[in-house]
Amino acid sequence: MQVFHGSYMEIEAVDLSKCQANKDFGKGFYVTKFRKQAEEWAEIIGRVHNSVGVVTEFLFYERAFTEENLKTLRFGAYNDEWFDFVILNRNLETPELQHDYDIIEGPVADDKVQRRINRYLEGEISREKFFEDLTKYPEPSHQICFCTVNSLRMLKKTNNKAIIKIEDISELIVEKLVSDFGFDEETATDKFFSSDTFSKLADIETKLSEKDWTEIYELLKQELN
Repeated sequence: MQVFHGSYMEIEAVDLSKCQANKDFGKGFYVTKFRKQAEEWAEIIGRVHNSVGVVTEFLFYERAFTEENLKTLRFGAYNDEWFDFVILNRNLETPELQHDYDIIEGPVADDKVQRRINRYLEGEISREKFFEDLTKYPEPSHQICFCTVNSLRMLKKTNNKAIIKIEDISELIVEKLVSDFGFDEETATDKFFSSDTFSKLADIETKLSEKDWTEIYELLKQELN
């Protein structure tokens, strides 16, 4: 999976000791699959540091979620479990890490959501009202937090040439899925980017991106069948 990190500078190497505590999923290095989200954050943090925001691109090896030696947690949506977990980690009185997970994935508690969490903690709104308010902000959000040194081996900085090539191949394959299977573009995109074939394509070490896109498409069809 291609992921992005927005900051006031380009990230050459991840240093967990420089990461801030009391974030949604605790102290760690955060990325998102949504470039727009990373760009917005880069712009904000860039203004704070009087610099132009920078988005650094990485490849995330999704096999991390099935590796036995990595403890992972995934939230598919805003729900009670996500809510309780974010409150646990956002507690300013306990800056140390509140869990032992290596990698955590889920939606973001941005400024709007965080303000409502604060209102809940202050007793101004109920839990039910909090989730009701979330429906007013339909734009999706996403983040993955890398909390341990062990987890960082699943994240690799990429070069722009490789990313462009993978994007070109992906565009052709999605178009082919639409024409061959009758999927709409959103469904075709979801099927491809959640496939093992794409995970291998995104892994530069497999050198799959050096093959003709039609060969990669044949691998995907075999997987889908």
